Amino acid sequence: MATAVPPAASRIAVVTGASGGIGAATARRLAEAGYRVVLTARRKDRIEALADELTAAGHSATAYPLDVTDRAAVDEFATAFRTVGVLVNNAGGALGADPVATGDPQDWRTMYETNVIGTLNLTQALLPKLDASGDGTVVVVSSTAGHATYEGGAGYVAAKHGAHVLAETLRLEIVGRPVRVIEVAPGMVKTEEFALTRFGGDAEKAAKVYEGVAEPLTADDVADTITWAVTRPPHVNIDLLVVRPRAQASNSKVHREAR
Repeated sequence: MATAVPPAASRIAVVTGASGGIGAATARRLAEAGYRVVLTARRKDRIEALADELTAAGHSATAYPLDVTDRAAVDEFATAFRTVGVLVNNAGGALGADPVATGDPQDWRTMYETNVIGTLNLTQALLPKLDASGDGTVVVVSSTAGHATYEGGAGYVAAKHGAHVLAETLRLEIVGRPVRVIEVAPGMVKTEEFALTRFGGDAEKAAKVYEGVAEPLTADDVADTITWAVTRPPHVNIDLLVVRPRAQASNSKVHREAR
């Protein structure tokens, strides 16, 4: 079945964390689906290059450098729009894999600020614009870490649980308004930066995350899932979609092939 072209009033899609990984892949997919995409991230050069790529391919794309944890900047960003059809809250990330006993409180604070407060900032600032579209969608890209714990992941798990609960509560609070709330919770996704950032640039540690896993998810797998959920008919809400590679049964049960 072909992807439905969104109605004219809902064709602006804002994607946070669009400088790479799932965010960049989602921007590409939504542009292909007919949306005018607005790319936000802190790395200006990366989102400008992506906007140029999409424009050259005949799509509508605008780059807007933005730190989602800066509320004043987010509020200023929101004034650029009369209506917004889709908000993809993708900005986030993990730092460290230490046990609770020795975890760095600053890492925890940074993860919470980006994954939860950043999502809160964009959602609050753009909710009136989503309402005004008459057919808005808020997407929260959480994680399977937001639904189950694992050793060494408490800081990230706590932040992603916060993102999950934010989405769940928002859905309850705005029922009856023309805005859907979709949560997409990916499992093991191999991108160019996620694990590398988590382990402070240690390429060896980052590689071990995916060692022996034949086919972890790609950023495009998740982007495809997000775009599918967003492009369902307006009366259809995909409350929660958990997506994992076949090799991963849970956060702590992964099939790894012997070498």
